[in-house]
Amino acid sequence: MWQEERYQRIRALLSSLQQVSTDRIVGELGVSRETVRRDLLELEAMGELRRVHGGAVPVHSEPPITERVHTRVKYKRAIARAAAGLVASGQTLFLDAGSTTSTLADELAKLSGLTIITNSFDVALKVGAAGHGANELIMLGGSVGGPVCATAGDITIAEIHRYRADVALLSPVGVDAECGATSYDLREAEVARAMAANAKQRILLADFSKIGLCSRVSYCEVNRIDHLITNTQAQKQPAFAALAAAVGKLLVV
Repeated sequence: MWQEERYQRIRALLSSLQQVSTDRIVGELGVSRETVRRDLLELEAMGELRRVHGGAVPVHSEPPITERVHTRVKYKRAIARAAAGLVASGQTLFLDAGSTTSTLADELAKLSGLTIITNSFDVALKVGAAGHGANELIMLGGSVGGPVCATAGDITIAEIHRYRADVALLSPVGVDAECGATSYDLREAEVARAMAANAKQRILLADFSKIGLCSRVSYCEVNRIDHLITNTQAQKQPAFAALAAAVGKLLVV
């Protein structure tokens, strides 16, 4: 099979599956693993895909949060409930902007005695909508833009460094034993990095689809993840075992 024909077959697999394993490509193309490895390296160098543990994914930005909040809803809710069970009254929490932390805000709004610091308008609206003042809400200033409705930039980072939180609850684009927690957007990653650096404990909320993914910008090394919460389906991912061994604690829901 000619090289360009293999490239076209790999592109087609990625287009239909969104994430394809090396083993699947080997089986579909009938070539060696070494040939597939070279093809993936070349396609990544051409900017057509991103290699992840055990395979590859397409190169594209995350869909808007308005779309993401409607995907894998039951899994995100299970993770959010588990995360809410790990916080206690009197604690100060950082929450970054993301569909899973937005779901977490629904659970935190049912609690009391928390100080919640966030750059996410969605999180702020949900916590504030509780209306009974049971939790203190601090909305971080900064410029607004990027793929999510949130503040970011130098002003936001400076404000984060004013606080010391008990827990940073963060929702990465991907999490992997080698890459750690990663984000696609540089501005989002900078916010998450600052929150992680200024918290005593870091809890990562990542549904099964994010396990083994390495996005563009790393913001928290895997050995600094104190707690990772994911779904039972994550155990089927090739990258799960190495990730489970590398993080501090793992909660599978």
